[in-house]
Amino acid sequence: MAKPKLATCSLAGCFGCHMSLLDIDERILELVELCDLDRSPLNDKKTFDSVVDIGFIEGGCANEHDVRVLHDFREACHVLIAVGACAINGGVPAMRNPLSLRECLEATYLSPTPDGDHRIPDDPVLPRLLDRVYPAHEVVNIDYFLPGCPPSADVIWSGLKDLLAGRAPSFPYQMLRYD
Repeated sequence: MAKPKLATCSLAGCFGCHMSLLDIDERILELVELCDLDRSPLNDKKTFDSVVDIGFIEGGCANEHDVRVLHDFREACHVLIAVGACAINGGVPAMRNPLSLRECLEATYLSPTPDGDHRIPDDPVLPRLLDRVYPAHEVVNIDYFLPGCPPSADVIWSGLKDLLAGRAPSFPYQMLRYD
């Protein structure tokens, strides 16, 4: 019988949630036994082979590329998990949200610099920035949320094990307590 498939992706964020996934340490050997990794920056695979069982999204949507990738994940994943503060509420990238996009770009690119280059990048290869950073659930339907910045390796491991066993993730209060 084929193993369940897992896909992961990082959008606008710091990649900390993927680092927490890697922090499951030796349990990664058990994860390899439980599922196959499909599209992921961990294996540098950029396309899906087929529909996967579980999608792991970290980061919010800050540009058009993020939105396309998130829609691709929603379409290709039976279960889609928003992992971490950036995917759940925009996180640190959303700190730009109180400013208009124009104000944000001007503050970033039109500030004095040693080289005197004061242009806002407009290369057509660059993805167009959105008016604000959107959490994943404002763009597509999300099935589950794993909170934290980043969630601990134990939270990620527990959530993945529950999902791979066909159960909704369930966490004791102490596992999600951040004080």
